[in-house]
Amino acid sequence: MSDWQPGPAWLFCPADRPDRYGKALSRADVVILDLEDAVAPDNKQAARDSLRRLADDGALDRERTIIRINAAETPDHAPDADLVRELGIARVMLAKSERVADIAALPHEVIVLLETPAGIERAGEIASADHVVAVMWGADDLVAGLGGTSSRFPDGHYRDIARHARSRALLAAKTSGRLAVDAVHMDIPDVEGLAAECEDAVAIGFDATVAIHPSQLDVIRSSYTPQAERIEWARRLLAQVGDDRKVTTFEGRMVDRPIYQQAERVLHLAAVTMVDT
Repeated sequence: MSDWQPGPAWLFCPADRPDRYGKALSRADVVILDLEDAVAPDNKQAARDSLRRLADDGALDRERTIIRINAAETPDHAPDADLVRELGIARVMLAKSERVADIAALPHEVIVLLETPAGIERAGEIASADHVVAVMWGADDLVAGLGGTSSRFPDGHYRDIARHARSRALLAAKTSGRLAVDAVHMDIPDVEGLAAECEDAVAIGFDATVAIHPSQLDVIRSSYTPQAERIEWARRLLAQVGDDRKVTTFEGRMVDRPIYQQAERVLHLAAVTMVDT
């Protein structure tokens, strides 16, 4: 299993807009240079050439950058795969992941993007494949693939099928010991909606949320950063019990193994969000 533990605020950046990459890298924990949906079909080759120039200029941060490549059955997949091999990129995101064989063909750590009916249906099989380090899900491609018209209700909340897909992706990721990455919030001005989704993501075990605009990054990072009092609680609890993780009481409350795990998770989130523990 990979020891890669990035921070929680990830950002998509169009691969054909290399002028945005430096700013994205300065603000995000992980930048996803996107060769798929963010690039028009007739601009795919120009986008690949832009990434080559970034690498030639020494500007490509290979540890904090992921390249999203086109789905395996598309004509752009092979040239994308050739490019990421050429650039020596450690991690790629495979759009519309549906088959273990497609993952096995990539000599990289892979973030699988489950965003089709087949991908969600095979979530467990895909997440457990060799080389997979993280699982992300997507709502709008999924609903389009189902023949639907909208992944959300008019008030902004996800419809049941999207919530089901989100749960499937999270369970598959955690069952296989992978990072779980929550989907994008497309309504950029809806700060409250993004914050609510991120707070829910943290509460149920997601490790990161992906932004589509730099203005969303502070909201994401703040949501994943534990409050100071919560960090202090976790430190006090684990210091008191040490290695003796039996059922006991702490500050008037019964504590047992799940509570210890929650305390450890708080300290992990503090570490990856750069909070002093």
